[in-house]
Amino acid sequence: MAEFFAQYKVIIVFLHVLSAVIWVGGMIAIRFAAHPSFMQIDSPAHRLERIAHTLKRLFSIVFPFVIILLVTAVLMLVGYDLKHTPYSGIGHIKEAIWAIMSINLVFMIIRRNRAVKLLDQGDMVGAKFSLELIGKYMVPVNIVLGIIAIFLGVMLSSNL
Repeated sequence: MAEFFAQYKVIIVFLHVLSAVIWVGGMIAIRFAAHPSFMQIDSPAHRLERIAHTLKRLFSIVFPFVIILLVTAVLMLVGYDLKHTPYSGIGHIKEAIWAIMSINLVFMIIRRNRAVKLLDQGDMVGAKFSLELIGKYMVPVNIVLGIIAIFLGVMLSSNL
């Protein structure tokens, strides 16, 4: 695997960085650009439908990049032989952050799907609650964690 990494290092690191940028950047765009626009929609039902639809699109876009990010992370950990360097701790912290973010993403997808079912059943209050948790807490947590992971990655790459 080390030989594979050495041969494709630039592509692997590029895909890793690109994946992080798309995932974190997508959440930032949704939270700080799209969300305020959604709040301008007068009809609560239409607003919730638009939010649910936009989240579905975001999740469809970022999910493949989450997989790429995790695969490239493993390739880099092995390729750089990080466990035998003084920076192995940073690598493990990054692994933990991306794992937490991935789990949080799965729960966001579940909550979003539940909100759509509640909307279809006419339960606006339940749908709003499900979507509200995503926007107020789950996305911001992933944004902060993602920014920390990107910073640690920059710190790590400048020392390898």
